Amino acid sequence: MKTALITGASSGIGKHTALGFLKEGFAVTLAGRRKEALEQTVAEAGQLGENALVVPTDVRQPEAVTELFTQHKNRFGRLDVLFNNAGIGAPAIPLDEISYEQWKAVVDTNLTAVFLCTKEAVKIMKAQSPKGGRIINNGSISAHVPRPNSAPYTATKHAVTGLTRSTLLDYRKHNIACGQIDIGNAATPMAVPMQQGILQANGTIAVEPTMNIQQVVDAVLYMANLPLEANVPFMTVMATAMPYIGRG
Repeated sequence: MKTALITGASSGIGKHTALGFLKEGFAVTLAGRRKEALEQTVAEAGQLGENALVVPTDVRQPEAVTELFTQHKNRFGRLDVLFNNAGIGAPAIPLDEISYEQWKAVVDTNLTAVFLCTKEAVKIMKAQSPKGGRIINNGSISAHVPRPNSAPYTATKHAVTGLTRSTLLDYRKHNIACGQIDIGNAATPMAVPMQQGILQANGTIAVEPTMNIQQVVDAVLYMANLPLEANVPFMTVMATAMPYIGRG
């Protein structure tokens, strides 16, 4: 049985992807800060939840991340797929109004945590037999172009792209593939502002289309199920009519 570890698995994309991996026959470790929400996700999986491990984790903390991967390895023996999914945003205010604490919270969650989890995943993937595995990073449309007043989020997502490229380059010799999925307006709680009307680059407020989250799950599973001789370095999946192409 293949195994996967998913961060930010208590809600939204992480939750639905965890359920998708379980349905696909993976054993899955679900990481997130809210134990009750993680357990609810497992409960929704029914009998498939027997192949799930819940590990409440603050992925911003190195010791917590080490413990997360130790528990995964102790339970399942190997790691085939890491989905670095955890992420947060800052208030939608101009950069000069962002506090250091707000900036640091986004950087620690969206970038440093990806580094920490990748580091631990690589250690396992290099040492296991057969050697190798796959790391999928959740980027964003904001890894390409910003929304207004999104400096911390946009900066970290651009940085994740660099980390994805470096991981793919440095660890392909160990049969470790790394790719990034950039998602635009999946219908999750984070997309509620899009459905209510959100600030556009020209200063107007507009409702933006969203897409069913299952499209994201299917895309991540496609990447995850490829043989290690093949890889999708970057994939964008988005609501067709969202204002991305031509944004700004």
